[in-house]
Amino acid sequence: MSSVLKFYSDTDLGAIEARPFKVFNERSLEKIPQLAKLSEAQRFEMKVVASVLPFRVNEYVINELIDWSNIPADPIFQLTFPQKGMLAPESYERMAELHRRGADKAHISALAKELRDGLNPHPAGQLEMNLPRVNGEVVEGLQHKYRETVLFFPSQGQTCHSYCTFCFRWAQFVGDKDLRIASNQKDQVLGYLREHPQVTDLLVTGGDPMVMKTKNLAQYLEPLMEDDSLAHVQTVRIGTKALTFWPYRFVTDNDADELLDLLTRLVKSGRQVAIMAHYNHWRELETPIAREAIRRLRETGVEIRSQGPLLAHINDDPAVWARLWKTQVQLGIIPYYMFVERDTGARHYFEVPLARAANIYREAMKQVSGLGRTARGPSMSAGPGKVEIQGVAEIQGEKVFVLRFIQARNPDWVQRPFFAKYDEQATWLNHLKPAFGEEKFFFEDEYEAMQAGNG
Repeated sequence: MSSVLKFYSDTDLGAIEARPFKVFNERSLEKIPQLAKLSEAQRFEMKVVASVLPFRVNEYVINELIDWSNIPADPIFQLTFPQKGMLAPESYERMAELHRRGADKAHISALAKELRDGLNPHPAGQLEMNLPRVNGEVVEGLQHKYRETVLFFPSQGQTCHSYCTFCFRWAQFVGDKDLRIASNQKDQVLGYLREHPQVTDLLVTGGDPMVMKTKNLAQYLEPLMEDDSLAHVQTVRIGTKALTFWPYRFVTDNDADELLDLLTRLVKSGRQVAIMAHYNHWRELETPIAREAIRRLRETGVEIRSQGPLLAHINDDPAVWARLWKTQVQLGIIPYYMFVERDTGARHYFEVPLARAANIYREAMKQVSGLGRTARGPSMSAGPGKVEIQGVAEIQGEKVFVLRFIQARNPDWVQRPFFAKYDEQATWLNHLKPAFGEEKFFFEDEYEAMQAGNG
């Protein structure tokens, strides 16, 4: 155990005090004191990558979560700081050359946009198929992919306390309005929900809604408690990484008590409220402030569910997942999803072959009790839906992946098993081929029709 973590275990919870939020980004990268210990070449590599992929980290992460004696291998360092391998070699070299020449901001920005456009900024039909329309007009700030669930992107929450280097929503943070999904039009959002009584679940997402002041979050959630025409929205989910990146949000921030009161009232109104907490490593759960934030949240009556992708360089080890899930169960968090790294951004740096992912999941599951086996996965959030790898089997002499939809654009696809040829190199659904001589998977024709109609 590192000296950092030993310090945590010896710290009295009563010593937790409010602290100011101080953040560093691409422009202030050189002001992070710990980076002075790194070589000039390492700092240059970070600068180059941060020109393309968004970078943001705060002092809590830097001082409390990263083991600076284990750089660059430390998982939280990999989670938050740019690494050379996150760009393809040719892309890296093109951007590096501009920096070496001292190119102006306009040239660097132009190349950054070109490189970003090649990184599949909005995967799985997010801009083509998921945007709901009323009378032919797009309802800004919403995504409606699955029948029962609507995603809402409040404009005040489209940033994070720190950015994850693997984030599949990285395009929200690069300053390109054409790529950003967001809205502050409360009436339009609530109107869409009223007109769609089949929607039972509202997922408030980002960015991170927990960067918002409570009064801003309340304007979207309080109508659910007051308006009978919204009674069909029974479940509210809030996606957040704040329990890792800024747990002070729930403990010592100026409006922390106000936030907890809002959640308490929402629960008492009869809504099921779930904090969809993003976790990638057990280290995120070790600090006293993180545990106090979890305790305070659970006292409101909300449930905390954990999800996160399987990532090379960070958590591609069954022991890491087993310890993560065991610790979460101990703290009252429900393990929910192990995702496969999405086909966007720096995916080539983080992706793990599906065969290995299935094995890591299985080996981790063998180490936990039944309460930890609620985590589903490995799951690909692909265009047609969430596809789970249930395992590898040999059927009629053919080695295959056994797959099923956990969620799908067509609810009739859900829970229907299907089979793909075993492929040790495949990392995503579109790399797989149907087994048993079939030409297409059962859903492909219908999905292609949906794409053609932007449905």
